[in-house]
Amino acid sequence: MDTRARRTGRQTALHPEDPRTLATTSVQTKAATTLGSLATVTDFDAVVIVSFGGPEGPDDVVPFLRNVTRGRDIPDERLAVVGAHYSHFDGVSPLNEQCRRLQVALDEDLRASGHGLPIYWGNRNWHPHLAATVQQMADDGITRALAVATSAYSSHSGCRQYLDDIATARAAVGPSAPVIEKIRPYFDHPGFVDPFRDGLSRAVGNRAVPLVFTAHSIPTAMAQRCDYEQQLRAVAALVAEVSPDARWDLVWQSRSGPPRVPWLEPDINDHLRSLSREGVSEAIVVPIGFVSDHMEVVWDLDTEAVATANELGIALTRVETPGTLPDPRFVAMWRDLILERIDDGPRRALSALAERPLPCAQDCCPSGRDSGH
Repeated sequence: MDTRARRTGRQTALHPEDPRTLATTSVQTKAATTLGSLATVTDFDAVVIVSFGGPEGPDDVVPFLRNVTRGRDIPDERLAVVGAHYSHFDGVSPLNEQCRRLQVALDEDLRASGHGLPIYWGNRNWHPHLAATVQQMADDGITRALAVATSAYSSHSGCRQYLDDIATARAAVGPSAPVIEKIRPYFDHPGFVDPFRDGLSRAVGNRAVPLVFTAHSIPTAMAQRCDYEQQLRAVAALVAEVSPDARWDLVWQSRSGPPRVPWLEPDINDHLRSLSREGVSEAIVVPIGFVSDHMEVVWDLDTEAVATANELGIALTRVETPGTLPDPRFVAMWRDLILERIDDGPRRALSALAERPLPCAQDCCPSGRDSGH
């Protein structure tokens, strides 16, 4: 293995021969060794997948949560309580492994389509950290890259904060850091919407079962200053077309922070209680706010919400997210979005919402903290 490949192995914070790193090391070694023989010559010479990150063992949980909550002065004892649900999964978040699969699938898709570009991957809160990834890109001679985030919507935490993460990582690397531009939000691209439609179609059959669309709640002050809720309602309406006679609701999950700060409601568990009072005995959950089945899906929905439903006598079915395996259409969507920027290709969108500016406006999707929340 050459020196660049060895650096790639260290970037994952795992031993290069660990089975969890083999796919990532393989793709990022290609990034280090094939840069000079790409199938397509463009102004962009790499792609970087940017994600949230997650622990990969019990010893990682508290350090990971320290990163997530940095600046909030939360003691480790409290973090251990907050992170207790990870113990049900041996301290492992599914997200990193899903990112590895996405990295390999996107690499194969781009090469098959004649648009081979080296593909890197960096996280906000855990290994491989984005700053280490950007350093690796600089070491490999990358000068201009496109960032693809594992978040489909416009919001502070789902878009603006990733832009801030990129800027922080580039600043840490210094003058040699590549320019990195983020692709647009893809909430209404067919490659994101159609897998949800197909999953719902399989789950609902010919019945008119109540549909429960879910997404991560955010503070209302933040929601009032971005298009997050509007975009989610547009996607819910598109997916609900599969079952036109069924009622549907958009509800929220995974809220955090002090109770005094208002967040988007109702919470899914409260909504299930409301459905029970109405005599509903079956419902289908469609987690349109999420790209893949990571912890907030497998714990907040598959564990906590299912427990609530069982107590209420509601049979709950959950539709899978498109980036989990991943669905080939989801991977092809990322390729489409990359080619939009490389070749000025057509923009594919299913909703009637106005096109977002590209690049994002400097003041878009603020945190809302300056409003007192």
